[in-house]
Amino acid sequence: MRYLPLTQEDRADMLSVIGANSVDDFYTDVPESARLPGTVPGLPDHQGEFAVERYLTKLASKNVTASDSAFFVGCGAYKHHVPASVDMVIQRSEFLTTYTPYQPEIAQGTLQTLFEFQTQVAEITAMDVANASMYDGATSCAEAAVMACRATRRKKVVLSGGLHPHYAASTKLLCEAQGIEVVQLPAAIDGELELAGAVDDATACVIGQSPNVFGTITDMTPVADAAHEKKALFVSVFTEAVSLGLVKPPGEMGADIAVGEGQSIGNSLNFGGPYVGLFAATQKLVRQMPGRLCGETTDAEGKRGFVLTLSTREQHIRRDKATSNICTNSGLCALAFTAHMTLLGGKGLHDLAVLNHEAACDLADALEAVNGVEILTPRFFNEFAFRVPMNAADALQGLLDRDVVGGVRASRLYPHEDELSNVIVCAATECTTSEDIAAYASALKEILS
Repeated sequence: MRYLPLTQEDRADMLSVIGANSVDDFYTDVPESARLPGTVPGLPDHQGEFAVERYLTKLASKNVTASDSAFFVGCGAYKHHVPASVDMVIQRSEFLTTYTPYQPEIAQGTLQTLFEFQTQVAEITAMDVANASMYDGATSCAEAAVMACRATRRKKVVLSGGLHPHYAASTKLLCEAQGIEVVQLPAAIDGELELAGAVDDATACVIGQSPNVFGTITDMTPVADAAHEKKALFVSVFTEAVSLGLVKPPGEMGADIAVGEGQSIGNSLNFGGPYVGLFAATQKLVRQMPGRLCGETTDAEGKRGFVLTLSTREQHIRRDKATSNICTNSGLCALAFTAHMTLLGGKGLHDLAVLNHEAACDLADALEAVNGVEILTPRFFNEFAFRVPMNAADALQGLLDRDVVGGVRASRLYPHEDELSNVIVCAATECTTSEDIAAYASALKEILS
């Protein structure tokens, strides 16, 4: 049985209405050099459903998951334990949603979880207010930069050398499209405080990260002070939300805007997404925030209820009046975050953070004992960079051949920085066992011997 929703006659009718002779007419603006002359090389011809399913299953079996071996990848994507109860909670009909409530008055469960989500994000970042989630950490960072320019009426953004390159790339793309100058400091393992000297009278905001992409923890209060002295804003970024259970949060460092990734809490790795962006700010900037805010109220009978109190998204108001035209919410991922954070509580988050730090310290000690290894990150939470006396890509491949996923080579993030070609960034979490650490150290010792 074939399922073809459109017949040749249907296609001919549509083409005649728009005045095109064929589908190929739609691509006349694409240069011939960019078009394929035939089928896509390497892809098989069309097959039946069963054959396709079998073929794709075979391809999927080549994937190495975080549970298949000793796993030490970080750089914005962390393996954490997600309790089975989280999955149970997010599948309840009164909470389950993958998107935004367009009829909020009948979506009380969804609105309540988003309200709790905002409260949790504001609390862990020590900020006044948080929105009802963004796409991911990278787009949250980009939105923060544009928001700062809007609030200060300036057109210059300064990025630290430790900001995750994916976050930097997203920020540059959005800013440059709006005529905003973006200045990025050179890549630096421990250079966040250099932002203090980079701010001038034309700067709208400086964006720094702690722990940064190399894992370095920095108290950036001096950066915030320097920014405020020039009437600029300080944007604090994080990629590891669990770190906020132990390290100094953005609000206590004087951040005006705090953005980051919430994947670590309630959300599995999922081969790269979807994830959930966190966005918080001071009360002074609340009306400049992108996205939406859920609020608590009472109905006509005095019963507790939840509403959308601020909706500055282009779906809700005129596009030219919106604070953002690209932001949305990752509803299901935010729900998972809220469920897990509710189970943890404040003490649970702190205890989880301690376990992460202890595992990373044990890993650093074990790797440092391997001849030729140099730990580069001076202060870390659960992630750090180290140098090996060979090409990092070769070292990681050797580890993978021994069932150890050893981390991320820095040259993947910084392809033009030759001095980082032998640097590896690795992470340890509460899921890292002593056996995993021993396997890593033993494999690396064998490779370097």
